[in-house]
Amino acid sequence: MDSLALEREAEAARDWMGGDAVSIHDEGQIRATPYSWPDAASIPPRSWLLGYWYLRGEVTAIVAPGGLGKSTFTIGTALSLASGLDFLKLGQPEKTSRVWVWNLEDAKEELDRQVSACAMHHGTGPADCADRLYLDSGLDTELCTAIEGEHGFEIIEPVYVGLKAEILRRKIDVLIVDPFVSSHAISENDNRMMDKVAKRWKRLASETNSAIVLVHHTKKMGGREAKAEDGRGAVALINAARSTLVVNPMTKEEGERFGITDSTELRHFMRVDDDKPNRAPAQAATWFKKASAQLGNQDAYGRTDSVGAVERWTPPDPFDGISLRHLFDVQQLIAAGEYGANVQAMDWAGNAVAEIIGADLGDKADKARVKSLLSQWTANKAFKIETRPMPGKGRDKPFLIVGEAVEPSMLPTFKSGVG
Repeated sequence: MDSLALEREAEAARDWMGGDAVSIHDEGQIRATPYSWPDAASIPPRSWLLGYWYLRGEVTAIVAPGGLGKSTFTIGTALSLASGLDFLKLGQPEKTSRVWVWNLEDAKEELDRQVSACAMHHGTGPADCADRLYLDSGLDTELCTAIEGEHGFEIIEPVYVGLKAEILRRKIDVLIVDPFVSSHAISENDNRMMDKVAKRWKRLASETNSAIVLVHHTKKMGGREAKAEDGRGAVALINAARSTLVVNPMTKEEGERFGITDSTELRHFMRVDDDKPNRAPAQAATWFKKASAQLGNQDAYGRTDSVGAVERWTPPDPFDGISLRHLFDVQQLIAAGEYGANVQAMDWAGNAVAEIIGADLGDKADKARVKSLLSQWTANKAFKIETRPMPGKGRDKPFLIVGEAVEPSMLPTFKSGVG
């Protein structure tokens, strides 16, 4: 192997081991360590600070399209952690955490509005947070961790040294940098450079035993749903993160399923998926709503700022108020007639469901609920689809028929008989 190849391997080894690898020219200096089997019960558990999203010693990436409310979301998580109130209902094992938000886009005045709106909406404030919340604006104090200078790519090590010192001095548990793109001056598309920057953030998290959250923009999505790999530029940040939260707006189809049909109202909802739960169980989507808080800061014309504040939101359950008796009655109606399985059919089976539960199929929310009920009941084998030929039409038509019938003996009974 020539000297250039050896030097490349040495550089790769130094990068992988954080810059402390021994030279591969020093033959015999690298030693494999025999594994010493620990008692599994004695291994320290992972230190989660916010659900399975923020983890000590690791980097979490938040990927979201612009203008969706990711800063409102991160301010909400910060205030929830600092106050210990868990108003986002995500779980805070340590209850309170010391949080440092460094927003590199907004002015301090605008950040004050966001924090105040969130605090007012959730009934918290300085008495709850004490000295556990720190906030800086990149317009006042810049943050640049890497550059492409006259000597090429360079990690600005003194910045990380300063961050480490301040995190340890303030005993910061969570550092949120928003957005990641504004924290460096290198090409987003260079995977090699981005890998070095991402791993340097990861090393900082490990050195300080803190959770570091890097908020990242997506590329232009063209109306499709974002995923972890849709982060703008190189994928190195996503690869280095141990949890990648992806934020998406509520779609029109989701809105109809939940009974939200107004396009303006749709924009108030966001869905957060953990698209890369490397160190935790995969979770179902978590929904949030952007509420509006009036700050009461009237100007000379009596106007006041209305600012968004994030809150947890639970989609309505189509089975609320639905009992086994409802299913039994629908099965009886379906068995007594002929009902099409296609929602476009005039004799759609949804008509039978609507009759039993008192739904109005002219109402989009009611119709979406009926569709959900039929879908779930069919998945559970209470109904099945049977295709029959249509005489004189030269085609087949799908009908919904009863599958596994509910036994009357399974229904709740009262003194008067079957309930």
